[in-house]
Parts: sequence; structure tokens; C-alpha cells
Amino acid sequence: MPASQTGHVATHANRQQQRAERLASALPPLLVAAERVAATVAQGVHGRRRVGQGETFWQFRRYEFGDTPQQIDWRRSARADQIFVRETEWEAAQSVWLWRDNSPSMHYQSDPALPTKQARADLLTVALMALLIRGGERIALLGDPATPATGRAALTRLATSLALEQPPPPGAGDIGIPPAMPLPRHATTVLVGDFLSPFEAIDSAIRNLAAQGVRGHILQVLDPAEATMPFTGRSHFLGLEAEGDLLVGRAQGLRQSYLDRLQEHQDRLHDLASVAGWSMATHHTDHPPQPALLALYVALADQPKF
Repeated sequence: MPASQTGHVATHANRQQQRAERLASALPPLLVAAERVAATVAQGVHGRRRVGQGETFWQFRRYEFGDTPQQIDWRRSARADQIFVRETEWEAAQSVWLWRDNSPSMHYQSDPALPTKQARADLLTVALMALLIRGGERIALLGDPATPATGRAALTRLATSLALEQPPPPGAGDIGIPPAMPLPRHATTVLVGDFLSPFEAIDSAIRNLAAQGVRGHILQVLDPAEATMPFTGRSHFLGLEAEGDLLVGRAQGLRQSYLDRLQEHQDRLHDLASVAGWSMATHHTDHPPQPALLALYVALADQPKF
């Protein structure tokens, strides 16, 4: 490799390392804030109802620290160099897969005093992780190949993954849509995002999960300006996801049609969740996070077990 290319690669690697260190340095405050919110919500609420382990085979996975010898499948392990654990469908079903929207629109904030939708979604997602781990549940990120796990190490690892996740480039396609992946029957997933993508794409993703027997919860996070459209006069609206820009002379003239369209979109989301047997709620970033987290946790606690 020519010296100039070697220098370029080294510079790129240094930039990536500096970015990772910069993002990771912001992680402890996120964990502290999330656990503070989780601790507040945990007061006075009970853990999720648990059931015994089932018998239907789900998958083999590699042995992890904290697994008991009783979980090891010695026959499968004897055929390989690694030790494998046998998971049943009920074990996997008691795990919760979480997804947080990382699309460019999530970085919007109408006022510097407010958190971005991304920051609030991160806080709620990590706080829910902390609550679930307090109850002994196993958690994973939807789309992450790692198997569900519990404990402080799992919380730190998943929070780090969220902090280091890079947003997709504009125009990448399927932006703001949960990834498709196989999950065990009766599994649970929690989806946190603004859900402002085209409804057809959201509908397809939710129906694909529901068709697997997956139960789910949708939390829509919106900036208050997105919910009220307070703009007046000459306004320049910038598309954050390659939608294009819009310059209007009287923004207030668009308000009612915008609010009607938003309400229609939310009604369709509620109907979609209802048909799938899921729950849906909306949270605005100018409201405190605790009520939204409590409602979400109660919905998880009250969902039926099979």
C-alpha cells in the first residue's frame, strides 16, 4: 500500500476512534440519568408476572458468563470447540427486544431548552432496560445478533451500542422502520421512535412481527412543535430525510391541514396496534419522561402470559 494511502487509513481510523471515545464519554451520564428515572418509576410498581420454562426448543447459543451448568447442552457442546446453552421457546419469550429509531428526523428539537427526540428516546429506552433488568428479565436490541442477556454488564453493553449507533444516510430507504428478524412466538418487543415514516412501511414492519406471534408496544416520541405546528409567517421547512425543502409565505395557513393529517396518521397507528394486539402511546419531549416510562412498564407487566 502506498504511503499516502496508509496515512489516509490511519487518519480515518484515528477519527473513528476519537468519535467512539467522544460518544462513549457521554454514556455514563445517560446511564446515570436513565437509572435515576428508572428508580423513580420502580417505587410502587411490581415486577412482571413470570412463568415457568417451557419445553419447545428455540435455539442454541454460546455459553455466557452467568449461565448455570444446568443450562449447558452437553451433546451439542461435544460436537464443537465451544460450550453451548440450549434455550427453550418460553425462555426466549420471556426476553424483551427493544428498538430505538435512529433516523435523522429523531435529532430534531424546536427549542434548545428541549432534548432532541433522539436524546429522549435513548433515555426512555435505557431506563426501561434498567427496570426490566431489576425484574430479572433478559433484554436485547432488535436487529442485534447478540442473544438476550441480563445484569449490569448487559445494560452497559446495550446502552453503549445505542450511543455508538450511527444514523443511516438520507435516502437510504426504510429509515425509521424496525428491522425484520425472526423472533420466538409470544416474544415481546418495544419500539420507540417518532413513527413519521410512510404508514405503509410501518404497517408492513408491524404486521411482519405480529404474524410471528410477537407482542409489542409502540411509543411515539414527538417534539411539541410537531404536535402543534406553532409556526407563523414566512417559514422555511427543511427535510431531514431527503424529502426536500418547503418555503411558505404563511405557515399558519398550513396548520389545520397538517394537524388533520397528523391525527389521521396517529389514528391509523392506533388501529394497527389494536389489530395486532399491541399497545401504543405518544410522548412529547416537553413532558417529563417518568409518566411515559411508567405507562410503558405497566403495559409490559399487564400483558397476558401464555
